[in-house]
Amino acid sequence: MNTDHAIVEEKGHIMVITLNRPEKRNALSPGMLVTIYEAWRKLDEDPNLRCAVLTGAGGTFCSGADLSAMKDGNEDSDMMERLKEIPDLHWQSLLRHNRPTKPIIAAVEGFALAGGTEILQGTDIRVAGKSAVFGLSEPLRGLFPLGGSTVRLRRQIPYTLAAEALLTGRRISSDEALRFGLIGHVVEDGSALEKAMEIAETVSENAPLSIQAIVKSLREIDESYTEAEALEKELEIGQPIFSTEDMMEGLTAFAEKRKPNFKGK
Repeated sequence: MNTDHAIVEEKGHIMVITLNRPEKRNALSPGMLVTIYEAWRKLDEDPNLRCAVLTGAGGTFCSGADLSAMKDGNEDSDMMERLKEIPDLHWQSLLRHNRPTKPIIAAVEGFALAGGTEILQGTDIRVAGKSAVFGLSEPLRGLFPLGGSTVRLRRQIPYTLAAEALLTGRRISSDEALRFGLIGHVVEDGSALEKAMEIAETVSENAPLSIQAIVKSLREIDESYTEAEALEKELEIGQPIFSTEDMMEGLTAFAEKRKPNFKGK
């Protein structure tokens, strides 16, 4: 199990995860999934880390599962042992559930297909190079997008566009993805990571507890709530922020015309 298939770095308050299997267009491997899983747990547990950037090496984001390995039925013994301990490790890696409580920014270059588009839907802010290509190609191979796309995609973009993407498996350009609302920024090829890091720096300068509460509210309160229920839930999540040390620091810094020094307390 090659855990070098994903590289995890810390740059100040930002965790950067780079999918690192460029010769396979960063197709998912057991080592990659384990490393990503462990990175998400560290992001949750380390108070110094305030957000993450997910990207890929070699001008590609992620082309999904390694279909050749699937066909050959190759099983990684180390991975099978880890799955005995954590049966849903692979789904947590792909952000299907148990997402970190801190924001995740995707920096996409090249292909983001199948699992690449699925993990994308678990991120919060998304930047792509002009030549990036998205798509859910599972039905073209007799598969099913079990990363959550039949549930999550229709909630993130209009239903008819989600249905078309899922049922045709066609590839979607970055311009289309931007129009759909699947991504938020299209930049020059090769500069997606730079833009994502710029956004991450801005996020990480804000009050950590405020950011985590906003992320929780964004993710948990959806259209299944009535407006009254949603507003009540928002109050439940957001009200405690007004009794934090960081709130007082923010107000004090504003009065003193200086940059706040947030500590996540």
